[in-house]
Amino acid sequence: MSVWLPQHVDAFRTAMRRLLASPVNTLLSLLAIGVALALPAGGQMLVNNALQLARNSAPTPQISLFMKLDAAGSASEDIETRLQHHPDVKVARFIPREETLARMKTREGLADVIEALPKNPFPDAFVVLPVDDRPEAMERLADDLRTLPGVAQVQLDSDWARRLEALLKIGRTGVLLLALLLGVGLVAITFNTIRLQVMTRRAEIELSRLLGATDAFIRRPFTYFGIMLGLAGGVTAWLIVAAATWWLGAPIAEFAKLYSIDFTLHPLSALDSTLLLIVAAVLGWLGASLSLRQHLGDN
Repeated sequence: MSVWLPQHVDAFRTAMRRLLASPVNTLLSLLAIGVALALPAGGQMLVNNALQLARNSAPTPQISLFMKLDAAGSASEDIETRLQHHPDVKVARFIPREETLARMKTREGLADVIEALPKNPFPDAFVVLPVDDRPEAMERLADDLRTLPGVAQVQLDSDWARRLEALLKIGRTGVLLLALLLGVGLVAITFNTIRLQVMTRRAEIELSRLLGATDAFIRRPFTYFGIMLGLAGGVTAWLIVAAATWWLGAPIAEFAKLYSIDFTLHPLSALDSTLLLIVAAVLGWLGASLSLRQHLGDN
């Protein structure tokens, strides 16, 4: 342990010196990596904001529950009690059949028709707001409500949620595909950078081997170089996305105000930011490892 830690500290310092030794090349590499990572990171940020906007502007999903026409008033009271204590029901509003009849009489063209009917054709009903408005959760709740006694029909209002989930799935898939493609590009950049490092230090590597240096000792500074290059590229990508978010914030806020929408463009979350840096460092390590495996074996 007393030898292992100083060796890694020395390798880290060596990698840092190599990064700073050629600032122009390092800056260009960081810009290339940063732009490559900023595209999927920015896409993820936009998907998250689109989800927030959709949930804020879309109508609240609900489930309509209709009682049987011959159901007694006690049956409706029993259903109301059950709904109030149901763990998956957020709010349940009872709509008596008399209220529905009175509302329909106010509709143009329906008053005379309804007056001609011998009795009230409308059932008691409930409007249920679920705790979880995801389509699959609403379907499970609707299936549960259909088993209640005296219930004739349960109408599920989840079409908008399905459309939203489908659009978000397309967005997430597109971001993932873009991330995979550009991740390959980041690995290629690191691979080529490490290859150049190995080529320019071929004599130094040969001398180290003659002096008894192990392959792990020789590889260590190059590996740290790749990790630091990837991590610095991830920081660059985060700064690019943050700058874009700040730049777009004012016009998007003005647009939302014109349409009376309560919306603010949010930057990458802490989780997404951490994931971006971790992925960048891992891709840098992968590119360095592949390059070292190929080129150090030839020396």
